[in-house]
Amino acid sequence: MARIILIETSTAMCSAALAEDGKISAYREDADRAHAARLAPMVDDILKEKGLTVKDCDAVGVCMGPGSYTGLRVGVSTAKGLCFGASIPLLATGSLDTLVWAAIDGNMVPEGCRYIVPMIDARRMEVYTAVFTPDGKQISATEPKIIDAESFAKELAEGPVLFIGDGAKKCEEILAGPNAHFASVYPDARGMLQPIMAEYNGKRFKDVAYFEPFYLKDFVATVSRKKLF
Repeated sequence: MARIILIETSTAMCSAALAEDGKISAYREDADRAHAARLAPMVDDILKEKGLTVKDCDAVGVCMGPGSYTGLRVGVSTAKGLCFGASIPLLATGSLDTLVWAAIDGNMVPEGCRYIVPMIDARRMEVYTAVFTPDGKQISATEPKIIDAESFAKELAEGPVLFIGDGAKKCEEILAGPNAHFASVYPDARGMLQPIMAEYNGKRFKDVAYFEPFYLKDFVATVSRKKLF
């Protein structure tokens, strides 16, 4: 079976894991928003724990977004560097898929659930989201969505819906109802296991030189209001 390094940096939490024989064999996380400083040491710690080097691995899997612009750049750049240095292939999956599979593998899906709706926090009442079936199939486009009282009304009318992600908590009051279930968690590298293994088994490798994160929205630079002089 494949041995794959997994990297997730799409939100405030940075995490890395090692998948061996279809299971997570080592894991590290850090929520200090210091992705650039913490990610590479975490990967190194995981490999040392298992007595391995990057060249002992079959691929690197990275979360491609949507999410934090800076976080995604750090994750993808690190993954590319590992692939280039060890001459191994690059795999990618989305942050929304990662949340969905964390729910499925972590037994967080409520009984009778009709839909899983992952939510990555954006700004104010906006989230990056899509609708998935309880078996992990995406059935709507990934989009930035401003949440209001009418959001996901159709899905909620059909039965239980699980809203999961770091954007779910701020939506609890607006979407509250008997069919609305919430799990406020960050996406992490362990949730990448199933979708990345599917990519690996399907040999859907990315071009290491040209692969870019899935930002969903253009990065907007702002001008600091702090006077420098």
